Amino acid sequence: MARVLQAVLFDMDGLLLDSERLWLEAEAEVMAWLGGSWGPEHQEFLVGGSLDRTVAYMLDLTGVPAAPEEVGRRLMGAMAERLRAGVPMMPGARDLLDEVRAAGLPSALVSSTHRVLMEHALDGIGRDSFTVTVAGDEVRRTKPHPEPYLAATSLLDVDPRRCVALEDSLNGATSGAAAGCHVVAVPSVVPIDAAPRRTVVASLREVDLDRLRALI
Repeated sequence: MARVLQAVLFDMDGLLLDSERLWLEAEAEVMAWLGGSWGPEHQEFLVGGSLDRTVAYMLDLTGVPAAPEEVGRRLMGAMAERLRAGVPMMPGARDLLDEVRAAGLPSALVSSTHRVLMEHALDGIGRDSFTVTVAGDEVRRTKPHPEPYLAATSLLDVDPRRCVALEDSLNGATSGAAAGCHVVAVPSVVPIDAAPRRTVVASLREVDLDRLRALI
């Protein structure tokens, strides 16, 4: 029993949803409001991080004395508008979610995205795809800290060492590994190298339940 896969833990943006391009659009929109410019190189620096870090970075780049709360509100609003319009799922994501659910395995959605945006995303993904969900504003320390994954495994009452975390960013992969999980990385914006207890694949189409079980 010690070698049995106990749960599968999923990141959201860039892993299940093709949403990193939408974050780039939303960030560029807010940055234009601040009077600055925004490109892929800025997103690469922030991918997988927190809202607070993004806002602080924007304000540091522009030097504009705007209230962080207002910048965050505009960014959340711009992204919510895009999520409500619907976001395609990444290749292989639906098949893997359905396979995990059909097997009766516990699962979690573990994201740095705040709950209000996660709820919009769940309208498309399906709330019944996950046993529990953990949003970025529901933990004190976000990825790359292990707290998000430790919170999810605690809610599921499982051993992190018997779980697989699927991630698209180095911040997320670091978080999952620090919590004790095996990590499968599917890089979306920035390359990620293989490492002990970290498998790198090009797409979720390369991942099925048998492969996840073999990691444990």
